[in-house]
Amino acid sequence: MSGVMDFYFDFISPFSYLAHTQLPDIAARHRRDIVYHPVELSALKLDGGNTGPTTRDMPLKYRYSGTDMQRWAGRYGVKITRPTGHAKGSDRLNKGAFLAEDRGLTRDYVTAAWQRVWRDGGDMSDETLIGDVAVELGWDRDEFLAFIDSADTEARYRASTRAAHDRGVFGVPTMMIGDEMWWGNDRLDFMEEFLAG
Repeated sequence: MSGVMDFYFDFISPFSYLAHTQLPDIAARHRRDIVYHPVELSALKLDGGNTGPTTRDMPLKYRYSGTDMQRWAGRYGVKITRPTGHAKGSDRLNKGAFLAEDRGLTRDYVTAAWQRVWRDGGDMSDETLIGDVAVELGWDRDEFLAFIDSADTEARYRASTRAAHDRGVFGVPTMMIGDEMWWGNDRLDFMEEFLAG
């Protein structure tokens, strides 16, 4: 490979899921390795000065967001279904990406997690779903759950979010190549033009 593509994501984000349905092929076409960076979107937004409500708290925007998600899914030829729940957030699922990184299986992990949450509409904070992602990858469920709930993993998660902020990331999905940044699923064309140029 000729370089890396940094990908900042949070499983709470449908547009991160949509971007990821395309990124592996884009990276392969341009001989790039994807480096995954799980971050806490809510903290990242606050660190960047975005104190506004979430899309879920704005009924008109939330309704439009669902339409927009379906349009993008149609363009990409993928399925997208809003999760049945996210009351406890996506932090535990995000933290699992660190064990995947340690085991060299980050792409497999994020793909499996996104399929359960955004393709199939599962509850991203449901412990059974989270554990099932680990089992799908051949991992011990209890070991995985202990890992994501550990103080060391929490520290890695905070450090990953802080490092993203320090690099200028303020939302997800964000893709970076060197110092060049693209925020949003709808910026993939611009990123690919850069890669081709």
